[in-house]
Amino acid sequence: MPFPSWSTRIALALVVWTAPLGAQSGADLAERLFRSGEKAYAARTYAEAFETWKQLVQQVPESPFAAEALLRQARHYTDVEGKPELALPLLDRLRNDYIKSPSAPEALLLRGEVLVAKCTQAQDLREAIAEFHRVVDLFPDHPVVPKAHFDLGLAFRDQGQWEKAQFHFLTVLGSDPEAPLAARSRLQMAEILDFRGDLLGCLKLLQSVKDHHPESPEALEASWKLNLRVRQRILKAPLKSQGPWPEGKQKWLNTPTLLALSPQNELFIYIDDTQLYRLKGTELTPVGPPTKGVKALVFPGPWQISSKVGIVKDEKTTQPLPPGATPSGAMLDRWGGLWIGDGRNADITILAPDGQTRTVPCPSVSALAPMPLGGAVVASDANRTLLFLDATGHSRLALPYGKDLPSPFRTVMALASDHVGNVAALVDGDFEGVVVWGPDGTPTRFATFKSLGLSGRFRGLALDRQGGILLADRTNDLLVRLD
Repeated sequence: MPFPSWSTRIALALVVWTAPLGAQSGADLAERLFRSGEKAYAARTYAEAFETWKQLVQQVPESPFAAEALLRQARHYTDVEGKPELALPLLDRLRNDYIKSPSAPEALLLRGEVLVAKCTQAQDLREAIAEFHRVVDLFPDHPVVPKAHFDLGLAFRDQGQWEKAQFHFLTVLGSDPEAPLAARSRLQMAEILDFRGDLLGCLKLLQSVKDHHPESPEALEASWKLNLRVRQRILKAPLKSQGPWPEGKQKWLNTPTLLALSPQNELFIYIDDTQLYRLKGTELTPVGPPTKGVKALVFPGPWQISSKVGIVKDEKTTQPLPPGATPSGAMLDRWGGLWIGDGRNADITILAPDGQTRTVPCPSVSALAPMPLGGAVVASDANRTLLFLDATGHSRLALPYGKDLPSPFRTVMALASDHVGNVAALVDGDFEGVVVWGPDGTPTRFATFKSLGLSGRFRGLALDRQGGILLADRTNDLLVRLD
């Protein structure tokens, strides 16, 4: 349902507005000032527009046009300048002084979204959740209510309150099952169902996105996520080696030791313990400064986490690691917090964007990878356990090494995850090869290097969007793809 235009909302408000407007000339002045600011804004003379709207709020503060002017300025700061901190004082005033105005629902919704963007952990979401609830409770018939429900679903998802999240996503579907917001809700619901062990329900919801929104971007996302889950978790085709990848590239990498795929599906390769490269087609492009001892790549960026140098963000920006840290893996969480696994100390260090540091007790970490709905999967060779952690760092599943495999393994040399929660590992021991698990810890595909006909020293791996597994062979200086 489209939002009413500002002029319609203001016209309706002028009929029912109970605050004293004074003489008719006051209402006329308010509208003239608002239209003048709007004209200046359309011409991109923002300073003039803001000065005019400021005069409106000062001269005719009781007018609903004043509330709309505050909202327009707040949206400019969030959507145009990317400075939400400047929007908050305007939204605070709008909420406190104009809660009965027609601009209030959108202002409350925007304020909640700004508060979400400021959060650095799930516990910080309480105030934003309260704001979204105000939209729903105070303005139940307003067109922004479905978006408030969607934002509530995301917030409860990030807190791990799955039932509450599903309730709000279902409410969005109930308001208009064919709206674009419904497609986004279906995608979110599908991910939660899979995370909770209902793979069949997840697949049905992904198919419903394709059926109800066939031309949407969400349908494209649902399609590849559906196909990937079917191939990896339903068909479970045996892993086979496709040989060197890209095809025909032999002896070309000079000891690759680390692979990572970006969210944009670009492959990054760390080579010769010296330089990170991006693979474009069949050509390598250097990325960032030469860096020794890199143990993990973190996106966006990529940042390089080095045991010798620290956190290398770009040519000029390097951040030291906590004293005594021996990084063995790293990831960025939903809030921009950097999780660094430690190969010696029994904890995970989380560096928040605001500079705060906290630790999560965890057995010594051999490898670390993110999970798509928050949290991480951790390999601990010391305990011979694969741990699935929630977004707060608490264990939700502990999987002994080798469980449900033909023979056990002792060490995890590399760990990777994909966008649908599959986890792959390079393992060594009685079982020497590759294992893929679903998000519930069930092995879905596995093979020994011997059965694959492979010989080399494999030290890096990545999962691609098609379900293939890329391996870095540092002995033969090449990549191998399994499918």
